Amino acid sequence: MKRLYIPLILFFVMILEGVALELLPAKLVTSHLYMIPHWVLIVLVLVAVFYDTENTHAAVLYGLIFGLVIDIVYTGVLGIYMFTYGICIYLIHSLSRFFHANILSSLLMGILAIMFADASIHLLFSMIEIADMAWGNYFLYRLLPTIVANMLFLLLFYPLLAKRFEIWKDQRLHHSL
Repeated sequence: MKRLYIPLILFFVMILEGVALELLPAKLVTSHLYMIPHWVLIVLVLVAVFYDTENTHAAVLYGLIFGLVIDIVYTGVLGIYMFTYGICIYLIHSLSRFFHANILSSLLMGILAIMFADASIHLLFSMIEIADMAWGNYFLYRLLPTIVANMLFLLLFYPLLAKRFEIWKDQRLHHSL
């Protein structure tokens, strides 16, 4: 049963991500700033940092699966989020072994993940001519607000998830011995 907890958390966060803009004040939503919720990616970063070991890649697998689900449900273009989240979480997983698992490293990994994923998604959407925002405007009006909004989400959910993921990792390691 415990193996289902992380996918259930990711599924719940994905649902919340879909209605996130409706939860924000109307003044923020109608402004010229674009805040894209990447909450599933943030939870995947926490999974990569606190749950995975050097030899496990659960976060990468969940990134591929939930990236595909996001593609199917929200974008209509298959593979963009799956490809981006999979590679992004693989890179974060590889980087995480060089840092201690704490709030500062989680914030750094979260910022790097959001920057890589959102810029990659924008690049891919620009290549297939779905997005046409200039890179200067993209950086100022979309990337920076997206980073700030998602870091606030990370700060809110870090106390709830980080310790829980470490406990589940320890339980999984003790059961495998």
